[in-house]
Amino acid sequence: MAVGPTEGKQPPSESFSPTHHQIIAPSPILAVPTLAFSAAQVEIVCKTLEDSGDIERLARFLWSLPVALPNMHEILNCEAVLRARAVVAYHVGNFRELYAIIENHKFTKASYGKLQAMWLEAHYIEAEKLRGRSLGPVDKYRVRKKFPLPPTIWDGEQKTHCFKERTRSLLREWYLQDPYPNPTKKRELAKATGLNPTQVGNWFKNRRQRDRAAAAKNRKPTLGQNRSAPRKSMEVAAGAGKRDREGRRSRDVKRLFAAPDEMLQLSRAGGGGDGGGVPAPATGVPMPLEHH
Repeated sequence: MAVGPTEGKQPPSESFSPTHHQIIAPSPILAVPTLAFSAAQVEIVCKTLEDSGDIERLARFLWSLPVALPNMHEILNCEAVLRARAVVAYHVGNFRELYAIIENHKFTKASYGKLQAMWLEAHYIEAEKLRGRSLGPVDKYRVRKKFPLPPTIWDGEQKTHCFKERTRSLLREWYLQDPYPNPTKKRELAKATGLNPTQVGNWFKNRRQRDRAAAAKNRKPTLGQNRSAPRKSMEVAAGAGKRDREGRRSRDVKRLFAAPDEMLQLSRAGGGGDGGGVPAPATGVPMPLEHH
């Protein structure tokens, strides 16, 4: 009877042995090396998860990579892995790590577009948090000037501002036909010029703004001239009226202080009548009456 309970306790004691515990509940970090990842395999997995947009699975995969692999240095310096790490850092808001990855590793042109977008957007987000408001076009321009693209993700070509003459001519020609192209036309024009649809849209937007500014500038002098024309006519009319009034006053003064002979003739001409008073001059100034 004593053997039974003793035998019943033996299985639990065996289950807690160190060897058996490692088999039942293996550590994920220790189990990964048995898969023997190669750099090519890690690159394919990173590209697949990045293209699918499953950032959470991509992050878990990167965090599960063992550090004890003999080819770990090759894996960590693979461009696909570096780009995947940058994508994860951007989406979790770890912008310091994002900047460090971009600035300390040279990338190929195939990665420029995505990395440039993340670099700029991360700086925009930080500027918005700092200012407490959304950024306008001028604010974003200042951010780009303050934090230019590093040479690791930019070859120095001013593609967005210094288009070739043929490209500018084609853009102007399309602009004259339709200043507001739809997405289909933008894609067609992008294919014809070698640009991307975003660059085409930005060029059309900037051109419309320049045209509106030029039209507003040309309208301002016209409005000013229209407002000044009545003022000038009023000034001319006022000057003419002033001159007329001064002329009338001068004539009245001359009549009032006429020569004595003329006054005598006027009095004689008036005395031939009923003997009334001397008629007043034409100016309406009353003359003194004679006392008999």
